[in-house]
Amino acid sequence: MTGALGRVNALVLVALGLLGLVASLGVRDVASAAVALGGSLALGLVLLPRGAGSPARYLAVVVAVASVAWSTWLLGGHDPVVAAVAGARIAVLALPGVALAPLVDPSGLADQLGQRLRLPARFVVGVAAALQRFERLGAVWEQASRARRSRGVGPGRGPLSRARHAASVTFAVLAATLRDAAAMSVAMDTRGFAGAHRRTWAEPAPWTRTDGVVLAAGAVVAALPFAVLAWR
Repeated sequence: MTGALGRVNALVLVALGLLGLVASLGVRDVASAAVALGGSLALGLVLLPRGAGSPARYLAVVVAVASVAWSTWLLGGHDPVVAAVAGARIAVLALPGVALAPLVDPSGLADQLGQRLRLPARFVVGVAAALQRFERLGAVWEQASRARRSRGVGPGRGPLSRARHAASVTFAVLAATLRDAAAMSVAMDTRGFAGAHRRTWAEPAPWTRTDGVVLAAGAVVAALPFAVLAWR
C-alpha cells in the first residue's frame, strides 16, 4: 500500500483509534472542534492508503454525527453552536476507528499483542480468532442465504417475508458461529493453550521507524484540542 498507514503494524492502528477517543475529550468549543477535526482529516488524507475499504462505511459516521447534532440542538435550547460542537466530537471520536478498521490484520495484531505487550497467549489467540470470524460474517450470511434459496425458501417480495428470511438467516449465522467457536476452543486446548506458560511465535513482530513516526504524529494531533483550550 502506498500510504504510511498501510505499512505500520496493527498495534499502531489500534493506538491511533484510541487516540481519537482522547482527542474527542478535548473538543469543548468551536475552536478546539475545528482544530481536532481538521488535524484528523489532514492526517488521514496524508497517510491513509487509497482504496482502503469501502467508502460507504463513512455513512455510519455521517449518520452518527447528524443524529447527535440534531438531538443536541433539539434538547439543548436550539443552540446551533452547541449542536455543531457535539457533532464534531462524535466525528473526531469515530473517524479514526472507521478509517483504520479495514487495515487491521488479525494475525499481525495478535503477534504484536503477544510479543510486544506480553499478553497471555490464550487471550491473544482468542482475540485473533474473534476478529477473523467477524471478517467472515458477511460470507457466512451470504452462504446461508444462498442455501435457503436453493431449497426454495428464499424471501418473497413482501416486507414480512423478507423479515422472516432475515430472522432465519440470522439464526443460521449464529449457529455457525457457535460451531466455529466450539471447534476453535477444542483446537486451542489440544495445542496446549490451557496449561502452557511459554510459547513460540511463527512470525516476528518488529517495530519500525515508520511505526514510531506515525504514532507520534497521531499523539500530536490528539493533543491539539487540549493545546487550543490551554492557549485560550
